[in-house]
Amino acid sequence: MRGAEIARPPVHRITLAQLAILSIVCLPMAAYAPVIARSMAAGGLVAIVPQAYFALQAFRRRGAGDARRIAQASYAGEVGKFMLSAAGFAVVFASMRPIHGFAVFAGYMAMLAIQLIGSWLLLRPLR
Repeated sequence: MRGAEIARPPVHRITLAQLAILSIVCLPMAAYAPVIARSMAAGGLVAIVPQAYFALQAFRRRGAGDARRIAQASYAGEVGKFMLSAAGFAVVFASMRPIHGFAVFAGYMAMLAIQLIGSWLLLRPLR
């Protein structure tokens, strides 16, 4: 008989919240400052996509019996996240013209902040 399984944390909610907030900010802004809006959206996606990839890798397995595979998947997810982030910035800065560099990094940092806050809220122990 197997013990009680630990439920997967609903990390997809963080990705959905990031996408919703990025859309709510960038879509109206596109009417007034389209270059800034596109640049901010691109930077936000450079943060969201690699984080979603990491979450898929890190949380696809569970249970003490899979501890080694969980560690390997987390490591692979982190390497993949780094590579996707680097490639994302390379693609954005190589292909987008015109571009607003500050807005790219502002979108990226805002999505990282949402990810950190969301992770803290989602994974903190309930009282």
